[in-house]
Amino acid sequence: MTALNGSEPTRALPLADVRIIAIEQYGAGPFGSMHLADLGAEVIKIEDPSAKGDIGRYVPPFQVGEDNLFFESLNRNKRSISLDLSSAAGRDVFEDLVRSSDVVFSNMRGDVPAKMRIRYEDLRDLNPTIVCCSLSGFGTTGPRAAEPGYDYIIQGLAGWMDVTGEPDGPPSKSGLSLVDWSGGYVAAMSILVGLHVARRDGQGSDCDVSLFDNAISLLTYLATWNLSADYQPKRTRHSAHPSIVPFQNFQTSDGWIVVGCAKDHFWTKLVEAIGLPELAENDDYATLAERYTHRDEVLAILEERFLQRTKAEWLPLLALSGVPSAPVNSIAEALQDPQVAARHLIAETDHPSFGRVLQIVSAVRVGEPMPTAGRFRRAPRRNEDADYVLGSVLGYDEDHVTSLSDKGAFGATPASEPTQDPPLGYFA
Repeated sequence: MTALNGSEPTRALPLADVRIIAIEQYGAGPFGSMHLADLGAEVIKIEDPSAKGDIGRYVPPFQVGEDNLFFESLNRNKRSISLDLSSAAGRDVFEDLVRSSDVVFSNMRGDVPAKMRIRYEDLRDLNPTIVCCSLSGFGTTGPRAAEPGYDYIIQGLAGWMDVTGEPDGPPSKSGLSLVDWSGGYVAAMSILVGLHVARRDGQGSDCDVSLFDNAISLLTYLATWNLSADYQPKRTRHSAHPSIVPFQNFQTSDGWIVVGCAKDHFWTKLVEAIGLPELAENDDYATLAERYTHRDEVLAILEERFLQRTKAEWLPLLALSGVPSAPVNSIAEALQDPQVAARHLIAETDHPSFGRVLQIVSAVRVGEPMPTAGRFRRAPRRNEDADYVLGSVLGYDEDHVTSLSDKGAFGATPASEPTQDPPLGYFA
């Protein structure tokens, strides 16, 4: 690989020797595989021609035909081929891909991988080291295995909504699709572990990843408190931490800030910064445990004080004192934070429909900083990479491709209006 400045060779990207077949769509699956693609893996996205490809291509707004900015945000650096896996000829192509790949990754209902014959036991004779990762709503076992699972649904089912929002308001979802995004990360981690084992032991495996499992696992200490001490978590005022005081949003005279005193010495710094040093001498507020016991008194004092000045007045004082604090930003404000640019978190790609597209890159960091220029490609058009996959990867000649096409391997109809009912029960 040539260095960006042309002076010396640079190291290959960490996953440049990995090929992943991705039978994926919509959110969680594409998000997970995109991080692996950002790290250099070749991700070949198989799209069902009868369903007009990934349903994520048709999510409004910012839509031009089959192009939209939702799909761009989850599918950069990938390749696409239309392949009808329900046809014998399409299956033949898929099996040839399995022979030359490292991973088969899918995100469908938990009962679908067995029906599609894409588990390790189905593919091991083709490639003994293949890693077969299924990311589903509820996993491949249990009473909910055949149920569709969506982020919103699982946020409710897993208890997240019950602890989100104001105490006197309705249960609320996170402002982000955190079940999907964290589930994608867990799937990517599972794939990397599976690859490590396959290369160490010469044997592949299944990775049975579930959005529900992931959401339950993220309950962490709230679950431990409930299971071990019958603690009943509940929503807190102004997004307060359930036990650390103060650690929450505070309203100033012109907006909101978030302040956290996770250690006792931060409390001392806080009360000095806001001009109430006498609070540091009050034994009732001296420790985390005491402030938890007297939380109503502590918060009443702080809330009254913070209302007396603006965000722009309070935040420099808190920062100067070393108190963990920040403005409660809008998305637009967050993206303008200088740390975003300093950490090279925004990638630029060129798109035929949208022109210059800016999006957030993977937060995964390995070794020395990786180059950004030239490393990010826009998301593929549907079936855009058929020639590459069939010719360069599989070595098919024109006659063989024609024969496969005649047998329905790549679908029977050209691209047209999207359908909202993909086959085989894709869950998300």
